[in-house]
Amino acid sequence: IEFHYIDILSDMLSIGIVGLPNVGKSTLFKALTKKQVDIQNYPFTTIDPNVGIVAVPDERLEPLVKMSGSKKIVPTAIEFIDIAGLVKGAAQGEGLGNKFLANIREVDAIAEVVRVFENENIVHVHKKIDPANDIEIINAELILADLETVGRRAEKAPKGDPKSASEISALKKLKSGLESGVLAINIKLDEKEKETVRELNLLTNKKFIYVLNISEAQLKEDWQPDEMLKKVIDENDFVAMCSTFELLLSEANPEEQQVYLEEA
Repeated sequence: IEFHYIDILSDMLSIGIVGLPNVGKSTLFKALTKKQVDIQNYPFTTIDPNVGIVAVPDERLEPLVKMSGSKKIVPTAIEFIDIAGLVKGAAQGEGLGNKFLANIREVDAIAEVVRVFENENIVHVHKKIDPANDIEIINAELILADLETVGRRAEKAPKGDPKSASEISALKKLKSGLESGVLAINIKLDEKEKETVRELNLLTNKKFIYVLNISEAQLKEDWQPDEMLKKVIDENDFVAMCSTFELLLSEANPEEQQVYLEEA
């Protein structure tokens, strides 16, 4: 078989980076995208979201190029969106909450940055380091926004129509689960009910990845979340990393990177 021309192209995935103010969101965004962004020690440094597109390295592409004689390769890319810090009351508009929640609604997945590191020079919005509590605050705001969406849909759902039975069932399950603090993505639904959920574009029906932002010292000590934090993370994926160390690596040349990694 002779291949004359192939474009290797995939749909772009968008990931929103969210969390409380001053937890390291913009540092992580800069490390991932190598874009210059404002990183300051006060809340709401980011008002309008920063956006960066990153190509995903894939060693499988090179053999495909040789086999096909392709003249052009477009690797899979991820769009990272650094969304301003959410605060308690965001669902009611606190801290420009409505604007920030609207930014989250547009992404495919959520990377929730959670501060674990101690640093007296960087102000924590709640004056204490409590990652489990921080997750509960952010998720509560997302859940409250979703409950409002579910409530509006329930008011419009036709009663007594057999065709709407699945929709009403889904809305009831969503309301019950969300009120219990369960993210929509973790609520058990059948396939027809899931169609209703997709139409609602709920904030908590997106893939969640928790980024536990630790210090360099904690990184070297192989820090792991305790049982309380694991319980709050629930069924979602997490990664423990030091965003300042990742930023240092991203800005270093290959030789410097090797030295830093050996030291760590």
